[in-house]
Amino acid sequence: MSGITDFVTSFTDLGLAAPLLRALDEAGYTTPTPIQAQAIPLVLEGRDLLGIAQTGTGKTAAFALPILNQLIAKGGRPPRGGSRVLVLSPTRELATQIADSFKAYGAHLGFSVTTVFGGVPHGGQRRALAAGIDVLVATPGRLLDHMAAGTARLDRVETLVLDEADQMLDKGFLPAIRKLIPALPKARQTLFFSATMPTEIGRLAGDLLKDPARVEVAPVATTAERVAQRVLHVETARKRMLLAKLLKGEGVGRTLVFARTKHGADRVVKQLAQDGLQANAIHGNKSQGQRERALQEFREGSAPILVATDIAARGIDVDNVTHVVQYDLPDVPESYVHRIGRTARAGASGEAVALVAAEELDKLWAVEKLIRTPIPAEDHRQDQSSPVTRPVQTGRPAGRPQGHRGGGQGRGRGGASRPQGQPGGGQSQQRPAGANANQTRRRAMPAAISEQTRSDRRWRDGDFRDGGGAKPGSRTQTWRVGGDD
Repeated sequence: MSGITDFVTSFTDLGLAAPLLRALDEAGYTTPTPIQAQAIPLVLEGRDLLGIAQTGTGKTAAFALPILNQLIAKGGRPPRGGSRVLVLSPTRELATQIADSFKAYGAHLGFSVTTVFGGVPHGGQRRALAAGIDVLVATPGRLLDHMAAGTARLDRVETLVLDEADQMLDKGFLPAIRKLIPALPKARQTLFFSATMPTEIGRLAGDLLKDPARVEVAPVATTAERVAQRVLHVETARKRMLLAKLLKGEGVGRTLVFARTKHGADRVVKQLAQDGLQANAIHGNKSQGQRERALQEFREGSAPILVATDIAARGIDVDNVTHVVQYDLPDVPESYVHRIGRTARAGASGEAVALVAAEELDKLWAVEKLIRTPIPAEDHRQDQSSPVTRPVQTGRPAGRPQGHRGGGQGRGRGGASRPQGQPGGGQSQQRPAGANANQTRRRAMPAAISEQTRSDRRWRDGDFRDGGGAKPGSRTQTWRVGGDD
């Protein structure tokens, strides 16, 4: 397939129907991206697909266009209470973005497209489902609510799409997905699209996909090439000061700041206001109206700083996000790739800066191991006596047999987060075997173990859990930070 798609230079070469080509032409799209050129023919053939591409490479069109083409070819009407196509999304914002793309590409087709997610009343969603929907884009929690109430059915779904599949599965949506899958017909087409594919997620995808084709246009966990990355080592108490200095620097445009928790995001916004900087927060505790207003002010530039949590940031499609700041490093290394993918889109350049405190060094080393490269660093600590480089490992912790991969029961994340469990020297290497060693392993792999022990009721608040392209030719200046204050 790659030998064919290497020569695809136009959407007209992909066999798409005339109404779709007309909509693409009106939108100014002429040349497919690599993920589109490779995935569209495979989806048109009816194959299950595992598609891996960085954020901003056109994954949505890679599945929306062939799906709409298939709906044209098959004809027919959607079932009452159900849909012909089901797209599952981890967030409301991403669901809205996907639905808007289906509507834009299908502007001349007349297909119905509806979103179902939490944070809004059920009534309008119930009425739309009752009439039948061609394309349903939903978050798992609210969709399960409708199924429990008898207002939704999935037995007539022809195509299932999991977008941002690694986050759908990795961030706690697995119980909800496991509840949804049995309600779907076995004879269906299933598509996984994601920016990263950890080993564990690949195994889970293998359980749901049937003889899938794999399309990968970038190495797993590869960061965008045009993003200039930097680490600033700083004490936790001085992050606020350094962040304000960065944001007031020359050449800083729209900036996305990532916080680890909802309350942390609100606190950063409050502190920025005290420093004379206009910002909004977007996270699961915000109402749909608040989230939409925050995004609108971000786009318009009246509040050019948006502080977000990982899950809430999915689906943010705003032009010219020139800088991404990681106020807190993510617990899951793969999230780092998603975060910095918010800038340097559509061929533009961008800058990503991580503020790293001493207690986050394990997370930084896990990220560097994942992306297979060290990130350039600057030391802005007042006390620079302690090292910030990764210690050389001279042995292994007591009580752990050689070759043991951690995580217990074989449920670890395949090594992406193991640097957090590696010894930092001294006392950690003298830890005795037994209970204390087990505690070390539990601390090293919190996400992997806890996902297996949490109750299935976690899907009920799945919609509220926290963790487009820049214009071509836009320029991004590098932030310059002075000496320590």
